[in-house]
Amino acid sequence: MKKRKKMAGLLLVLCSLLCGCKKEMIFPVASGRPYEVMVVLDSVVWKRPAGRALFNVLDTDVPGLPQSERSFRISQVEEKNFNRSLNIFRNIIRVNIDPAQYSQTRMKFIRDKYALDQIVLTINSPSEDELEKFCIQYRQDIVDFLTKTEMNRLIKQLQKEYSKTTYDLAWQMFQCKFFAPKELKSYKKGDNFFWTSNNTASGLENICMYSYPYEGPETFNKEYMLAKRDSIMKKNLPGEKPNMYMATDTLCTVVKPIVVHKEFAMEARGLWYMENDCMGGPFVSISRVDTEANKVIVVEGFVYAPEKMKRGLMRRLEGSLYTLALPHEQEAFFEIEGNIEEDKAAAQTAEGQKNAN
Repeated sequence: MKKRKKMAGLLLVLCSLLCGCKKEMIFPVASGRPYEVMVVLDSVVWKRPAGRALFNVLDTDVPGLPQSERSFRISQVEEKNFNRSLNIFRNIIRVNIDPAQYSQTRMKFIRDKYALDQIVLTINSPSEDELEKFCIQYRQDIVDFLTKTEMNRLIKQLQKEYSKTTYDLAWQMFQCKFFAPKELKSYKKGDNFFWTSNNTASGLENICMYSYPYEGPETFNKEYMLAKRDSIMKKNLPGEKPNMYMATDTLCTVVKPIVVHKEFAMEARGLWYMENDCMGGPFVSISRVDTEANKVIVVEGFVYAPEKMKRGLMRRLEGSLYTLALPHEQEAFFEIEGNIEEDKAAAQTAEGQKNAN
C-alpha cells in the first residue's frame, strides 16, 4: 500500500512538471534583438501613405537624447511569406485591411502566440485611409506599448541578474528594493544620496538615488525638481577642478506626470552637462513619494558616452528605474504599467494637487 502511494505521488510530481514544461517544449523562444519590430503587410500598401504612416510611427526619434536615434529597427514582410521561420520574431505588427470584415480601425495584442516572450500587435482596418488616420492619431500609444513591452523583458532579466552593490545601498539607506544592471559596482555615498557606476572608459552608465522632504504639490513642479537635482548633484558629484560640477540643461529637459505601480510619480528626461567642462549626456529620473516618511525618493540613470549611440544604454537604465519598491510596497518586482488613460489620470492628479494648494 505504501509503495502504491509513493508511486502515485511520484506520478503526480512528474505530471505537474510535464504540464509546466509543456509550453516551453512546444514553443520556441522569441528571436530578434531588443527594439526590433517586424511589420506583416502587403509591400504595395507599405509603400503607399498608409504604410508610410505606420513606418513613420516606428521611425520616430527616442526622446531626450543629444542626437537623433530611432526608436526601433524595422523590417517588413508580406503575409504570404510570413512563415514559421519568421513568426517567432519578438515584436510583430500584423495589419489586416478588409472593408467586408471591419467597419472601423481597431488594435489588439496577444502574448506568446507563436513563441515565448513574444508580442503580436494586430491592427484591423476597413481601408488604407482609415489605417493612415489611425496611425497618425495613435502613434504615441503604439510607440509606448512596444517600448514598455521591451522594458518589461529587461525588468524580468534584472530580477535574476542585478547589481548587489546598488541593491544593498538602496536597502540600507532608503529601505527600498531596487534592481540595477549588474555591471554597476563602483559607488559613492553621500547625505541621503548614493551613486553607482560601471566605471568604464567607454559607455559610462550611472545610477543615482537620493531623497528630500516632500513639501506639498509645489514639490513636483519643474523648477523645484530641477533646482533640487542641481543642488544635490553639485554637492555629491563635483568635477575634478574647482567650480566644475554637474548641472541640468533645463531648456532640453521635459518633466511630466506618470503612473508607477498604480501611484502618481514624476518623470524628468533631458540632458546634463558639467559646468566649466565639456562633458555631458542624457539622463532620465523618476520621483516618487514615500508617504510613510513624507519624503521624495528619486532614482536616476545617466550616461556619458560621447563616442557611442546612447539609445540602448539609456533604455537599459530607464527600465531599471521601474523596479524601485518603496518601503510601503511589499513586492520587489513590478512590470511597467500604464496606457494613455492612466497617463491622463496622472496629469489630472497633478493638476488637482496644484489646485488644492
